[in-house]
Amino acid sequence: MSEEFFSHLSDEEQYCIDHSVAESDLLREIARFTWTTRNYPRMISGHLQGRLLSMLSRLKRPSCILEIGTFTGYSALCLAEGLVSGGVLHTIEIDPELEEPLRQFFSQSVFSSMIHLHVGDAMHVIPSLNIFPDLVYIDADKEQYPSYIELCVEIMPSGGLLIADNVLWGGKVLKPSVKKDKETEGVRLFNERVKNHPRLEPLMLPFWDGLTLAWIK
Repeated sequence: MSEEFFSHLSDEEQYCIDHSVAESDLLREIARFTWTTRNYPRMISGHLQGRLLSMLSRLKRPSCILEIGTFTGYSALCLAEGLVSGGVLHTIEIDPELEEPLRQFFSQSVFSSMIHLHVGDAMHVIPSLNIFPDLVYIDADKEQYPSYIELCVEIMPSGGLLIADNVLWGGKVLKPSVKKDKETEGVRLFNERVKNHPRLEPLMLPFWDGLTLAWIK
């Protein structure tokens, strides 16, 4: 296994991992695949964030999960751990090159029959699904974050939970004097919309690259 697979962890993060529930063999295989084949492996949720997503999902016990941004499938499998019997997880990935490995990984999971992979632009896929997810996880094109929030809140029932990753975006959203790219502006606008949305009760956490949890009123 690549040394980088281990070397990206800080001592504190490794200590936390050592004192947390272990990841499954399949999740570890996905992590290995990600760190040895992908150009941006840090996009993976990883052990600790994955266990947090699993815990939030198990506490929520959703019947329908929508994930925007599958990447290599790590977070989807973590979220699926909380589905009720007969529940479904719809996950959307825009990169067609990831479809084959994703389907291979999902087929090895005990949740394979509950996971529905959609390859395409989330803005086009979501309206075609006709679903009402009670848990949504957003970790995709940052420029589209403001559009995702409007689309998702519209179809989520009261009591739903919305989770969004990378809401600090490397600290760029904290620097108004710096000229921002479209992705940074997308995240900044998303954060403002979540903060001021009448149906949302948000909590932004300074974990990893920033994680927002928002309760649907």
